[in-house]
Amino acid sequence: MKIAVPKEIKNHEYRVALTPTGARELATRGHSVTVQVGAGEGAGFSDADFEAAGARLEANVDTLWGEAELILKVKEPQPEEVARLNRGQTLFTYLHLAAEEKLTRGLMESGATCIAYETVTDRQGGLPLLAPMSTVAGRMAVQAGAHSLEKAQGGSGVLLPGVPGVAPGKVAVIGGGVVGENAARMALGLGAEVTVLDKSISRLEVLDDRYQGRMKTVFSTADAIDEAVRESDLIVGAVLIPGAAAPKLITRAMLADMKPGSVLVDVAIDQGGCFETSKPTTHAEPTYVVDGIVHYCVANMPGAVARTSTQALTNATLPFVIALADKGWKRALADDSHFLPGLNVHDGQVTYRAVAEAFGLESVDPASLVR
Repeated sequence: MKIAVPKEIKNHEYRVALTPTGARELATRGHSVTVQVGAGEGAGFSDADFEAAGARLEANVDTLWGEAELILKVKEPQPEEVARLNRGQTLFTYLHLAAEEKLTRGLMESGATCIAYETVTDRQGGLPLLAPMSTVAGRMAVQAGAHSLEKAQGGSGVLLPGVPGVAPGKVAVIGGGVVGENAARMALGLGAEVTVLDKSISRLEVLDDRYQGRMKTVFSTADAIDEAVRESDLIVGAVLIPGAAAPKLITRAMLADMKPGSVLVDVAIDQGGCFETSKPTTHAEPTYVVDGIVHYCVANMPGAVARTSTQALTNATLPFVIALADKGWKRALADDSHFLPGLNVHDGQVTYRAVAEAFGLESVDPASLVR
């Protein structure tokens, strides 16, 4: 199969969809891997590294896309990339379509088969291709939040671990999944006072047992969120409804109850954000202030640590890429019931129910397309 790896063009996105090691695995299986010149530089992988792994380099982006049967990316395609997609091509990347109606309709018009990393499942009900980037984003959320609390960044001037004689800062994490646990773990490591809110008692039990009571676990209710808003120096939004838009858990009116200079980090921004005042930002301008509260809403947080993120992503995606390359999308999805939910758009049709519902579109059962 002809596989293309373009250079990411989203603002300050330095990751690449495949490492040279991944390219070698595909090349040894007889597949043609073409990498855009310079695609891996931001993650520390040179063109020579890809050539040594058996990949071919291509400088002309139109040629790269035009010849490809399978296109591997990291982030959702930008408008000029959507325009390059054609019927018969397969795109495999993060899509997060429930928050992007224009992108959804653009992919429908392209006629391409679009498979999303974030809706592929596993036997335990997890999201194996979202998990590595969720881990990175969760750990970065506290790092970014701690920096944003500095007075020079518009924050309250609170040092999360405190110092002898001065109490540590308070961190609330809304959502106890992969993002939330990793954010809480980082905050604990810094010495902050940490509270995790979640609606799953079983998940809270796991966290309580795993961290031996070092973090507070609270069942998530409107009252619990109100208390977190009043008391916290940093709130991390780590809520995920797979494939669907995130619920708005903190309204603008609630910001008035927060301490001036407190920080909101919205890791759910890819899915529309879980704070009413959230809007996507970039690594170039990561924060903004609303009613005295600092908001950090970078939509591609892991792009800032591109080498680690690229290696972690390829580790997770490579078995699925190999299946697509060896079998083609239809058989690969038919053979794996956990891969099938990854199909979001095919030949002008939306095949993921939550995306269709978000925009009032009809949904097609993906199983009916692979029989």
